[in-house]
Amino acid sequence: MDNQNILRQIVGRNPVRYASMEGYRITRRALLASAAASAAVGTFGRAARSQDRVLNQLVWDGYADPRMADLWKKETGGTLKPEIHISDPQSLNRLRAGETKNFDFLNVNDPWAKNYLWPEKLIVEVPRDRFEPLYGQMVPKFHPPFKRAYSKDEQHLLGVVQRFETFDFVVNTDKISVDTAEKEGWSLFSNPDFNQRFGILAYDDWNVIDICLGAGIHPFKEKTQADVDKFKQTAELWVKNAKLITTDFVQLNLAMLNGEIDLYFTGGTYSIAGARLEGNNNFHAITPLSGPADGKGGINWIELNSAINNPNLHPKIFDFLEWITKPEPAYIVATANNNLQPVSQMSQEAVISKFSKEQLAAMQYETLEKRIANAVEFDIVPDYDKLLDIYTAARRARG
Repeated sequence: MDNQNILRQIVGRNPVRYASMEGYRITRRALLASAAASAAVGTFGRAARSQDRVLNQLVWDGYADPRMADLWKKETGGTLKPEIHISDPQSLNRLRAGETKNFDFLNVNDPWAKNYLWPEKLIVEVPRDRFEPLYGQMVPKFHPPFKRAYSKDEQHLLGVVQRFETFDFVVNTDKISVDTAEKEGWSLFSNPDFNQRFGILAYDDWNVIDICLGAGIHPFKEKTQADVDKFKQTAELWVKNAKLITTDFVQLNLAMLNGEIDLYFTGGTYSIAGARLEGNNNFHAITPLSGPADGKGGINWIELNSAINNPNLHPKIFDFLEWITKPEPAYIVATANNNLQPVSQMSQEAVISKFSKEQLAAMQYETLEKRIANAVEFDIVPDYDKLLDIYTAARRARG
């Protein structure tokens, strides 16, 4: 089978955290206006229409794998109906606009729950006595109290953590060793030796974060004018010197396979696990050993699963939130839609034993703890719109 077909069969989807440039930009600019214009959703109702009503999900595609719905139906008789969203802030605005009545389960990157969803009463807290023990069964990073899963006052538990990973850059180890990539970090993309030898996976929010790191700036802290100037210089350099820029990570993997490029950002096991599973072990996800984000050079995203404040709270929503942490559902989430991502339950023998050694190798599971240790948690970027304008102008100037 030729390289093109190999990579096309690896994944049939785009696993972006914020899937479109337009969607993220519009919703970020609309956040404050939307908050002012939206009335708070009313207090949730405890009565359900029926015990067997459909459980509607607004999720990233890890929870839309058909195996999940089949298993839930088999074990409970219930029906799951997932809708895949394209950005966390867009879904936030949908719930603000009254769609809490349309959904029961929400899966988002965790900063949105603490900063917006809970303060605006769009999600409900989960019973601490029932769900805190589940955190004790997760990998040590999430052992209770994992503060990012709580409200700002730390009095309310907002959901269940499951999928998590780092998402930084990818190298071809036939051309760049892991040791070199980890030590050199983001400076590789400013190195003249790699002009026209790297690609950019055009996920705007992640690219803005990466360019901050490459410019020596903490992405999640307020920026000075000097910081903005450094960002502009780095953005223009990287965009100009990139061999290709695309929203399709398969195209970038193919370019590495064909020897057109040696590395790309943004990338990680999220974009290469499928390719590695097909034998391309020279594709390697890199998290730099150090950087400007509290001394760290990588970013760790974490998803939180929550119960939406539906006026008719689904009678099985808390059962579902607990059910997804059980071995078989957790394994499905980790392997959903032909992709591979770690889940917090992999500390349990009953979960990790479900993975083949090839699957674990494909997701670089043996390096996960090290990569997480060298990363800061994903957060909302101050001055995002200003930085995005600079990055977009550089893209436009490239033509």
